[in-house]
Amino acid sequence: MITIKKRDEFERMAVAGATVAVVLRTVREAATPGVTMKELDAIAAEVIRGRGCTPSFLGYHGFPAHICTSPNSVIVHGIPNTYRLKRGDILSIDAGAIYEGFHGDAAITFGIGEIDPAAQRLLDAAEAGLWAGIQEVKHGARLGDIGSAVQAEADRLGYGVVREYVGHGIGRQMHEEPQVPNFGKKGTGMKLRTGMAVCIEPMFNLGGPETRVEADGWTVVTADGSLSAHFEHTIGVTEDGPVVFTAGDLFSSSPGD
Repeated sequence: MITIKKRDEFERMAVAGATVAVVLRTVREAATPGVTMKELDAIAAEVIRGRGCTPSFLGYHGFPAHICTSPNSVIVHGIPNTYRLKRGDILSIDAGAIYEGFHGDAAITFGIGEIDPAAQRLLDAAEAGLWAGIQEVKHGARLGDIGSAVQAEADRLGYGVVREYVGHGIGRQMHEEPQVPNFGKKGTGMKLRTGMAVCIEPMFNLGGPETRVEADGWTVVTADGSLSAHFEHTIGVTEDGPVVFTAGDLFSSSPGD
């Protein structure tokens, strides 16, 4: 796992993270009824390259697109295709960018027009789970502190917490050790140290936690067909607490602004 020791490394991760934030904001604005997943992918590609970055996802273990587009019962890793968004859909967008060797990675889930109140409650809970986990990030905290905080938000409302797919370390590689589960026991697991960077990414299902991978080898869906929500941020560990690289307000004067 990388340890960020130099100011310029911090800045490079912040630029990558700011680019991801712009991608997510731009794609969300473009995601209206009738738009296809491939059209959203093309928008993301333009933003990433226009800001002097390269895409983290394109070609990663053969992944064929710049972002993951995961509607409705798709949990993660949806491949952009010709599906056209409809009012009432929910859509997860996962994006990654590399700036001078350092990665940023984040995801959001949102509704297309007015959505079912149960779906909105699911989205709100998953995002609350993300921020509950982020609040636990500091020097000396343990991975179990993060997982326990995330899980508590899901348990409170009875949502399924996906266990097969978890958060991760990040830095010079998109996926580094350690794994960062969205479940666990407080006070257990590896200790975090200043200079580490991790991605926390809760995946909450409206139904059970079980998953299934479709025939393309990438697309992960809920086994029971229920809706799923996914949120993610890239976070730096400091003695004073978390720094959220993908929040969109760090180093906003990065290339392409």
